[in-house]
Amino acid sequence: PIFAWLSIIIFSTMNKVMLIGYVGKEPEVHYYDIDQSVASFSLATTERGYTLPNGTKIPDHTDWHEIVLFKNLSKYAEKYIHKGDKLYVEGRVRYRNYDDKKGIRRQITEIYADSLEWLAASKKNEIFSVDNGDSLPTVGEIENFK
Repeated sequence: PIFAWLSIIIFSTMNKVMLIGYVGKEPEVHYYDIDQSVASFSLATTERGYTLPNGTKIPDHTDWHEIVLFKNLSKYAEKYIHKGDKLYVEGRVRYRNYDDKKGIRRQITEIYADSLEWLAASKKNEIFSVDNGDSLPTVGEIENFK
């Protein structure tokens, strides 16, 4: 039994990403069939700066990730996710190539999200929700999108 478990670990691979960050732009949602959609948006993650023992200051470093959602998650994004919201995103890394308008081959890195958790609304969206009488999604409503 231990050897079977060990062989699974040795011969298996994993492509797993976990991010906590802030939405950088409103999600773009595209419908490609009557009820099928894909959504994408940027997510910023920041590593805080620090000071070395010799006094050298290392500044904050921000990375931008392109998040892609499919099916019900894209519908969730269309309804609830906005610029400035804080999210936990779990998924996998995907690379794809395309030719730009000048015919130059480009590579893009995307995170295909398998799940996400909405951690906090931006201050702007909290005010917007109160002004319009909209309520934030309940846990039950979020579960329906999974």
